[in-house]
Amino acid sequence: MNSKELAWRMRRHELEMVHNTHASHIGAALSVTDIIAVLYSDILKYNSERPKDDSRDRVVLSKGHAGIAMYSALAESGFFSVEELDKYYTNGSVYSGHVSHKGIPGVEFSTGSLGHGVSVACGLALAAKIQKKSHRVYAIMGDGECDEGVVWETALVGNQKKLNNFIVIVDHNHMQAMGDCEEVCSLEPLGDKWRSFGWDVIELEDGNDHDQLRDALTKEMGESPRCIIANTIKGKGISFMENQLLWHYRDPQGEFYEKAVEELEAQRP
Repeated sequence: MNSKELAWRMRRHELEMVHNTHASHIGAALSVTDIIAVLYSDILKYNSERPKDDSRDRVVLSKGHAGIAMYSALAESGFFSVEELDKYYTNGSVYSGHVSHKGIPGVEFSTGSLGHGVSVACGLALAAKIQKKSHRVYAIMGDGECDEGVVWETALVGNQKKLNNFIVIVDHNHMQAMGDCEEVCSLEPLGDKWRSFGWDVIELEDGNDHDQLRDALTKEMGESPRCIIANTIKGKGISFMENQLLWHYRDPQGEFYEKAVEELEAQRP
């Protein structure tokens, strides 16, 4: 399945999962969908039938509140059946609101406390380096997550240990839970901040563009870890959700759900 087909299927699943359970965070999931779709379609080394294969690349979704995007990608990539997504956010289900590894093949680490995922991913990359393993580690984090001090501790360690098997992707949709990033806690110039910590930085003008993502993810690594800052659109793919903070928490019902379905169906590849 190509990345655009996967991204479309993911968005359809995400909409249904949030609609059916009155869950939150669809805006955050929609912005990161293209990043995850390109990874699972074109970049990662994995075997969905052997999810613990030691040679696999590791992916940690540090912005764990966008777990529906990861669950959808894993289901469509063969880690478990698509029908399992119907259990999302229901009583007794392993498919929790924030992404969980407990009982879910393909999820490396349970996340939700911001900053923890990227720091654990750094540890995974360091372990691989020490053990002379060839796989890579990818951490996907939110821009609001960069408010956390542990992120910058991770940046220090990644450079100090020359973790050129480690790629951090910042889903830079310019919004966080309580407002625009620049209003809550200014991040800019975000790329220069990562560069000052010794990282190789690639800034994508359109972080939802699959070609731009693919080029950045396949560019040859030097001696330093890489940070890809993907300028994305929160709520990407559903017009009335795009760049609207309301949809960080709101779930689409009634006419909003019907309009979202109509728009996504019109985008079917």
